[in-house]
Amino acid sequence: MTCADCLESLGSFVDGELPADETALIEEHLRTCDDCARAHRRLVDTSSQVKAALMRYQAPDVLKARIRASLADPAGEFAAQRPRVPLYRNISWGRTIAAAAIVAVASSALTLAITDRRPHESPVEQQVLASHIRSLIPGHLTDVASNDQHNVKPWFNGRVNMSPDVPRLDSLGYPLVGGRVDYIDGRNVAVVVYTRRQHVINVFWWPEPSAADLAPATSSVNGYHVIRARRNGVNVWLVSDLNTQELENFARMVMPAR
Repeated sequence: MTCADCLESLGSFVDGELPADETALIEEHLRTCDDCARAHRRLVDTSSQVKAALMRYQAPDVLKARIRASLADPAGEFAAQRPRVPLYRNISWGRTIAAAAIVAVASSALTLAITDRRPHESPVEQQVLASHIRSLIPGHLTDVASNDQHNVKPWFNGRVNMSPDVPRLDSLGYPLVGGRVDYIDGRNVAVVVYTRRQHVINVFWWPEPSAADLAPATSSVNGYHVIRARRNGVNVWLVSDLNTQELENFARMVMPAR
């Protein structure tokens, strides 16, 4: 079994949906492949956190009604409101995460977990978090791998409609890894990737010229920390499991000045 075959079937494997022979092949592969084993552990952890969060969360009656309506009429109003997401990064996450996604669409507020700090996440935050988690699967972190900003920054030309800032911060302990294009809020966005020790930091950039500035704000979901701001018509979102103090220090270095 190849790594690609293993990763494609991980969601069904975690949910116990595979036949015995395929399950045995994946189990054998996970014993010999550290990268796929790490991806498997992350998926198991995320699935467990989703289950725990959904068990804790008591949906209000209006939310229950909206979910029932969306499931009863999949071709109707709620289906028309679902965001269209391209399939070029299609990953099987298993029925647990898929169920959480259905709730998120119906409520336009609920995502992978409900935290005390911020009980409702926006649809954009849901997408940014999903992109970050997906990027941690081997082979999905970067489209261009380089620690040189003069390679990464021009790579975005023609791929997105803005040029993100790509400061070189390796001397400060935040080495540049590369970049990729992802799909957030109905558009292609630039993602610049850094690391801090063993922690991945994804920095999402996209323009919104007519929108007012927003001061930086921090939230936490499932052990991941999110910092978002809008300055001079540019949205910047950071996601990492790095501790908030170091992530906020990093944010001050990469976010555009007023």
